[in-house]
Amino acid sequence: MPAAPVTVRGHQGMVVVMRFLRRRGVLCRTCGLAVFRQMQADTLVRGWWGVLSMLITPVVLLLNLGALSGIRRLPPPATAAWRPPLDPGRPVLRRPAALFALIPLGGLAIPLVAVPVLMVSGTSKEPSGVHFTPRRNLDPLSVGACAHNDREWPHQDLRNVPCDSADAQYLITEPKNGYCAAGDYVAHLQYSVDGDSTLCLRPVKR
Repeated sequence: MPAAPVTVRGHQGMVVVMRFLRRRGVLCRTCGLAVFRQMQADTLVRGWWGVLSMLITPVVLLLNLGALSGIRRLPPPATAAWRPPLDPGRPVLRRPAALFALIPLGGLAIPLVAVPVLMVSGTSKEPSGVHFTPRRNLDPLSVGACAHNDREWPHQDLRNVPCDSADAQYLITEPKNGYCAAGDYVAHLQYSVDGDSTLCLRPVKR
C-alpha cells in the first residue's frame, strides 16, 4: 500500500491477425510502473507487424500514457507486503525496444512527411483553377499594352499585341492593393518582367 486499480494495454500484430493484450490489477506505484514499462516495450517490438496494426499500435502506446499518469500519482509503497514489488527496470526509452521501434516509426513518418511536402511543392502561387503552359513568346508583357491568349482559358499562352489590332483581347494592368479588378484575369508570374510580379488582364471591350 498504497495501491490503485491499473489497466495497461498492449498490442501484437501478426501480419494478417492481431492480438489485443491487457493487464489489469490493483497495483502499487512500483509494480504499476514495472507492468507499464514491460507492456510498452513489448508493444514497441511486436505491435507493428500488420497493416492495421501500424495504425493501432500508436493509439495503444498513447493510451498507456494515461495509465502511466495515474501510476505516477501514487506515492511510493509504504507498507510491507508478502512479497517484494516488481522490478520496474530501465525506462522504456532506454531499452533496446525503443531503438527497434525506430524502424517502423521511421517508415510511418516518411509518408506523413512526404505528403505535406509534395502538396506544398506542387502548390502554385497563382489562383486555383488556372493552368499554365510554357510561353511561346519570351518577351514579357508590358503594363499599358495589350495581349492575346493563343489558348483557351484556363490555359495561358500570352503574347504582346498592339492595342489597335484585331488580336487585342486584354489590356495589361497592375493590381491595386494587391488585387485585380472584378472581371479581370490574372497572368502567370512568368509573364512579368521580373518573373515574380502579378499582372492583370482586363478584357478589351469592342
